Amino acid sequence: MPPFTAFLDANILYPAELRSFLMFLAVPGIFRARWSDDVHEEWISNLLERRPDLTRSQLERTRQLMDKHAPDALVTGYRQLVSALNLPDPDDRHVLAAVVRGGASVIVTNNTKDFPAEALEEFEIEAQTPDEFIHHLIDLYPGEILQAAETHRASLSQSAEDSRRILKHTRKTGAD
Repeated sequence: MPPFTAFLDANILYPAELRSFLMFLAVPGIFRARWSDDVHEEWISNLLERRPDLTRSQLERTRQLMDKHAPDALVTGYRQLVSALNLPDPDDRHVLAAVVRGGASVIVTNNTKDFPAEALEEFEIEAQTPDEFIHHLIDLYPGEILQAAETHRASLSQSAEDSRRILKHTRKTGAD
């Protein structure tokens, strides 16, 4: 069974740990990731506003690596759909347009209220938080998720205290 397709909203790509973990899930094909140039620009701009220690070139390098390692993730040709869509926040219509154009069945977002079920149902799309999304993946592919999580953890160049914090958060969210 081919992996299902999920569109990653900017607020999901903003935190480095979550972005990295989702890439460790997408690259081996556990799910098919989608995003757009607009979403890339949104997470990069927001990070630059809040993190003066980062540079645009550093974040553009991350963007390039994401696009390289998930070569079919970048959705294009969706802008003509934007004006026909209705969402509580019109600024989020570009996300829904890219989700529809990219053939995703899930929008992974921390702002599920911005994507109400009644606005998504005609497209057979569901908005899920990252915790919900990862829990569903664990149900479908427990061994693959465990291996990806172990590989991701090993790739982190963090102290033992940070590793314990990540593990505590994972247990707290029920993903252990």
